[in-house]
Amino acid sequence: MAESERQTGSPEEATPPLCQSFMIPKKEIHMVPDMAKWKRSQAYADYIGFILTLNEGVKGKKLTCEYKVSEPIEKLMELLDTLDRWIDETPPVNQPSRFGNKAFRTWYAKLDQEAENLVKTVVPEHLAEAAPEVALYLKESVGNSTRIDYGTGHEAAFAAFLCCLCKIGVLRVDDQLAIVFKVFNRYLEVMRKLQKTYRMEPAGSQGVWGLDDFQFLPFIWGSSQLIEHPNLEPRHFVDEKVVNENHKDYMFLECILFITEMKTGPFAEHSNQLWNISAVPSWSKVNQGLVRMYKAECLEKFPVIQHFKFGSLLPIQPVTS
Repeated sequence: MAESERQTGSPEEATPPLCQSFMIPKKEIHMVPDMAKWKRSQAYADYIGFILTLNEGVKGKKLTCEYKVSEPIEKLMELLDTLDRWIDETPPVNQPSRFGNKAFRTWYAKLDQEAENLVKTVVPEHLAEAAPEVALYLKESVGNSTRIDYGTGHEAAFAAFLCCLCKIGVLRVDDQLAIVFKVFNRYLEVMRKLQKTYRMEPAGSQGVWGLDDFQFLPFIWGSSQLIEHPNLEPRHFVDEKVVNENHKDYMFLECILFITEMKTGPFAEHSNQLWNISAVPSWSKVNQGLVRMYKAECLEKFPVIQHFKFGSLLPIQPVTS
């Protein structure tokens, strides 16, 4: 079987190639001209391929639908529960500034110390060597401990973490729905709790012109869930009643609910981009537009990608095809 085929974590290939040598991922994009290297890289192709595969997988499906839950998925849920429990154990401290509560640094230090061990609970023993490489993406996925901020680059690190678990064969093709509906959805809950508890700043926020201060992927996957919905149209997501009645089934509406909880004033003013999206006639058009926007506003922006790290699983080397 060809090397390239094995690397995608295809379901029939249970054991990945033993010749794999893992490494601690590092920054490769130091200056704006380096962005060309990123767009040609195997990492970019694999990352966007992963996002789009999941986008296709969740199309037309509710969060509450039936799907397989494998052991690694259960272990990932336990890992996220641990992160959640640590928030409860690390209450915010009293400090003069409202934003960026310093208790986040205490919480983060615990993750920094334990990440590798947490990842070892998810990967089988014969892949223990992959843990340090994969764990780096987990550590990068929860926000920045110096600035106490969180943005789409951190979200991308979590998607990269899941992508790496697919590449080493821990997660399989038939885990797709559980990856988005169970694991990523739980990750979002934990991130929202972090953002609320420690009053995290949005990283590189475009303010009212951005889609959302913190997330992007749940809008992509969430709009795909709503494609060909018999009666929910994009114009309905600005209707409070619709959101309240359907948010448990649809990630997109869950995001809208969180925004309305966090922000005050008219929707059109605090979330102008989303307001504009509500005028798009169909969910498939919304979905295509969001994928384009994600590439342009996140994956092709130097301030976001300069922090992305590259290793053996998401390599900076150009695509070989």
